[in-house]
Amino acid sequence: MTQTQGSLVRRITDYAHRADPYPIYAELRKTPVAHDEEGPYIVSTYWEIHGLLHDPRLSSDARNLDPRAASELPEEDDDPGLPPSFLRLDPPEHDRLRRLATAPFGPPHTPRRLHEMRGELTRIVGELIDGFEGRDRIDLVDHFSYPFPVTVICRLLGVPREDEPRFHAWADTLAASLDPDPDPDPDADAAERGRITRQARTELAAYLSELIEERRRAPGDDMLSALVGGEGPGGEGPEGRMSRVELLSTAALLLVAGHETTVNLITNGMLTLLRNPDVLARLRKDPHLVVPLVEELLRFDPPVQMLPRRTPLSEIDIAGVTIPQGASVWLLLASGNRDPQRFPDPDRFDPQRRDNQHLGFGSGVHSCFGAPLARLEAQIALTELVRRLEEPRLLEDPPTYRRNAVLRGPRHLPLAFEGLRPSGSPNGSRNRYPNGSRNRSPNGFR
Repeated sequence: MTQTQGSLVRRITDYAHRADPYPIYAELRKTPVAHDEEGPYIVSTYWEIHGLLHDPRLSSDARNLDPRAASELPEEDDDPGLPPSFLRLDPPEHDRLRRLATAPFGPPHTPRRLHEMRGELTRIVGELIDGFEGRDRIDLVDHFSYPFPVTVICRLLGVPREDEPRFHAWADTLAASLDPDPDPDPDADAAERGRITRQARTELAAYLSELIEERRRAPGDDMLSALVGGEGPGGEGPEGRMSRVELLSTAALLLVAGHETTVNLITNGMLTLLRNPDVLARLRKDPHLVVPLVEELLRFDPPVQMLPRRTPLSEIDIAGVTIPQGASVWLLLASGNRDPQRFPDPDRFDPQRRDNQHLGFGSGVHSCFGAPLARLEAQIALTELVRRLEEPRLLEDPPTYRRNAVLRGPRHLPLAFEGLRPSGSPNGSRNRYPNGSRNRSPNGFR
């Protein structure tokens, strides 16, 4: 069906709907495949999205886009030293690089890596929450959700701890550049945004190049050393090593994808729990609930809302619509996750939902290869926040959201709480503020 009233892209990415895009998605699902006269094809229903994610005719490589379709999207400045990651490639190039990237990340080559990280993840979470001592309010994003995953990905890659703040800044800048919003922040200068993005890419590429050379000379037990050393399928064979530019793009992918999605997953998760205090109380009483709870979060309010910039390699007929070769296709994962044809009562948050085969991490050959780590980070983070924060409550609802429509999440999440339970003591005494004095700073945070 062709839409003639307004731009679908503008409606979907309109910042006015960022806090609650789901009514827009519900309206779109009445037309499973919608199309502006000169815009992308928007796919919003579960089974159609799922089918396309598994259809080899749908390409992730922007080089296959018809130039007229590509022109609808903001230009992307690809620095020659930091090429597109394998997420933007198709098989067989995608498959070779993904296998090499996955080898040092987990099964079958390093099956215990994530298990062995659990203690380190718990320590990082505990230290961040310990830092709340003496406060009665925090911004969860700035004080927890951002520093946690960037610390984890830096430790995985072997980035020296003193350089972690630089990675945080680069990740934030590069993630903002992924937004296809055709109507960006009116207070931001487009040329300046482009300059900042190019500078971040250049600085990150230079830093990673130096770090890669250090790992060639003196390998460690980190993931970057494993990638440089060529562990994985093929050993020293044709698949056994990445080129320098492939190493750069993969390391940058791990930084941005491994950081930004987890920030949103944790923040969206805590927001959802505070809006559902009965579920929060159940999680505090039964920490094992966190496993299905995180899966429901990935369905209910996923950190990645959509996958833009897909294109058919040949005509595809779906839901009565023929999508031509080279057209731009957007897959609205978050809309598919709320499709009542797939999930009963989809707008209800139910951590014990059965048959929860959500699209939160995509599906098919491009499903998120970092999903096991993101799940573990979210499980540990939410369990400890709920266990240790005494009487947490929202100070702003809805919170202020980031402008990014693809990687959707609050930019700030102000919380208040009455004190902290001790680390490692679920039923121990509580640390409250002495004499009721909380010494608020002028902006409400300390």
